[in-house]
Amino acid sequence: MHVPDGFINAPVSVAAGVVAAGAVAVSLRGARRELDERTAPLAGLVAAFIFAVQMLNFPVAAGTSGHLLGGALAAILVGPWTGVLCIAVVLLMQGILFADGGLTALGVNISVMGVVTVVVAYALFRGLVLLLPRTRASVTAASFVAALVSVPAAAAAFTALYAIGGTTHVPVAKVLTAMVGVHTLIGVGEAVITMLTVGAVVAVRPDLVHGARGLTAPLKLRVGGELVDAAPAAAPAAGSGSPKKVWIGGLVTALVLAGFVSFYASASPDGLEKVAADKGIDTKVEDHAAADSPLADYGVKGIETARLSGGLAGAIGVGATLAVGTGAFWVVRRRRAHAETTA
Repeated sequence: MHVPDGFINAPVSVAAGVVAAGAVAVSLRGARRELDERTAPLAGLVAAFIFAVQMLNFPVAAGTSGHLLGGALAAILVGPWTGVLCIAVVLLMQGILFADGGLTALGVNISVMGVVTVVVAYALFRGLVLLLPRTRASVTAASFVAALVSVPAAAAAFTALYAIGGTTHVPVAKVLTAMVGVHTLIGVGEAVITMLTVGAVVAVRPDLVHGARGLTAPLKLRVGGELVDAAPAAAPAAGSGSPKKVWIGGLVTALVLAGFVSFYASASPDGLEKVAADKGIDTKVEDHAAADSPLADYGVKGIETARLSGGLAGAIGVGATLAVGTGAFWVVRRRRAHAETTA
């Protein structure tokens, strides 16, 4: 659902940019409460993983594909504030390096794909977790529903922006029906990917999943006929459940997905592209400012072999997103640590 330049007029794009900048600023402050020495590296990995999975377009209808938006996944894994920052990093890397999503539309994309998906998904997720039994299965099921709903919500948000500042004159009702319809189907794919990923991490290290914190009650011991809290267990030793192994496993998975599996992704236009072409929304689309980037369109210029070109571009994208994301989150973490020591 990467909105290109030219779909939304300049005043609304600027307003969306202000909203996005405000959301990022607020999220930077909120992320200080979510990030610690264990989760800061994980947050960078989540951004890189979302970048990789977004390269895997999957078919949803005749001539239409979809891809992960990632807001629900990021919010559940590392928290809503950090989740907004993860999506912002991914969209920034995609726009600058790969000419994917307009640069003047960056605020629109962050607002729609980052803020809306995170807010809707995490609010629904927390509500479901409170209602359901406190089990790992409940966390996984809640992640499915939250991700499913977040995608058509983002489609509706785009339609609202189009209704205010669209550069073409297409009836809003037609745009809304088409956008929500196709993105509901895409939401099913989003929900499956989110559920599987959250379930995999919860099964190994539930303590690293923000949405699963407090899932298990403290261990009780009977002493003198009374139940008392047991002493906290030592942190898991390095090994199969260590954060380092989870991080390495996630990075390898992201590199494999972006560098190899992406070659087999659907070549059909995604939901927004299809709706835009069918309804005439794209008649005033503008050339991307980074169209001459050596990585534009997820390929390395100068390399003729499509598989090698796309795979190398994907691996570079994962590495760049990981580096920028991890660096940003470490800075946020250090600012928190500095604030705590000076308080």
